[in-house]
Amino acid sequence: MKSQVNEAKEALRELFPATPLQLNEHLSARYGAHIYLKREDLTPVRSYKIRGAFNFLRKVVAAGETDKVFVCASAGNHAQGFAFVCRHFGVQGVVFMPVTTPQQKIDKTRMFGGDFITIKLVGDFFDQCYQAARDYVERMDGYMVPPFDHADIIEGQATVGAEIMEQLPEGEVIDAVIMPVGGGGLSAGVSGYLSGILPKDAFLFCEPAGAPSLKTSLEAGKVVTLDRVDNFVDGAAVARIGELNFERLSGFSPEQVLLLEENAICVTITEMLNLEGVVLEPAGALSLAALEKLGRPALEGKTIVAVVSGGNFDFERLPDVKERAMRYSGLKKYFILRLPQRPGALKDFLTLLGEEDDIARFEYLKKSARNFGSILLGIETKRPENFPPLFAAFDAAGIGYQDITENDILANLII
Repeated sequence: MKSQVNEAKEALRELFPATPLQLNEHLSARYGAHIYLKREDLTPVRSYKIRGAFNFLRKVVAAGETDKVFVCASAGNHAQGFAFVCRHFGVQGVVFMPVTTPQQKIDKTRMFGGDFITIKLVGDFFDQCYQAARDYVERMDGYMVPPFDHADIIEGQATVGAEIMEQLPEGEVIDAVIMPVGGGGLSAGVSGYLSGILPKDAFLFCEPAGAPSLKTSLEAGKVVTLDRVDNFVDGAAVARIGELNFERLSGFSPEQVLLLEENAICVTITEMLNLEGVVLEPAGALSLAALEKLGRPALEGKTIVAVVSGGNFDFERLPDVKERAMRYSGLKKYFILRLPQRPGALKDFLTLLGEEDDIARFEYLKKSARNFGSILLGIETKRPENFPPLFAAFDAAGIGYQDITENDILANLII
């Protein structure tokens, strides 16, 4: 396998130089470790997906079968990598995307593929889109280029591991490699390439808590299709890990799969943007969010490689990401208050706020037939420890309140 991966790695240099393996000073200081970031957000399409698509098409083109149409179904990074590679080889490609795909992703895919790409918008959901793509391949006798569940795709993603070993400074010994998992192409490829070089327990895999397809499958001992998936981490929100990918990952323990809360990932995105100027998509932030989950005691003195899988972030999502990050960090909370309907009640309430507390949302519905009115209140503060004194002030003033910050149903309806 290693010789084939190395061959694929050398062939990739037609498209772009090796992505950097960077020692991150900020994270290294925080955890007392050597934290290296493998920057897959710096490929031409800002994700590692271009590697697998290139390797797949490279082999088909070498076999002389360029007269067929190539097809993929994707609303994200796979589509963009596929489009770039089709243009590189001068072959025709068709990208199937759901009708609900954001225009930004459609435009970027079209930009990368140029005249070599046709985009078809089909269905409201990915499953409908994927089925349409499969039907098209059968009808046109084309080539389906899968996002992860294929040996050539896995081999292409494994070039990440080959580059890591090539770039690691002399004398450094890796204690852990942390990788995000969606369909499993990256994790199967990199762990396969590094097997025999690193011990089995040196691999840690990260999934969003709302899409634990690998962990659930490892626990069951077989591939499991999740009943529901939280799509917030769209690059890794996969309901079913690939069959071949799971086969190659089945020897790992479920304990080696870390589940990261979606809001914790938002903290990582905002910190890396504000402190490092690095733009990460939610899936690209998974391995860095895992560092915080592991904590300094587990990482201190070690050499860690975290794979940053992608940076295709839609900045229209930034307000939501910031909101989630503040709530997770305990800096923002939402309440339903009951205030007496009398003159001066609101003024009395405002005196209870601390110097670092700020009202971020205030909605008051006065009902003349009642003695009390309800308020939806959002409060931001500088430090999470400011909230307990505020709660005590509410209680002392006899103000009835309900903290709805973690109530997902209410939050989705009114926040």
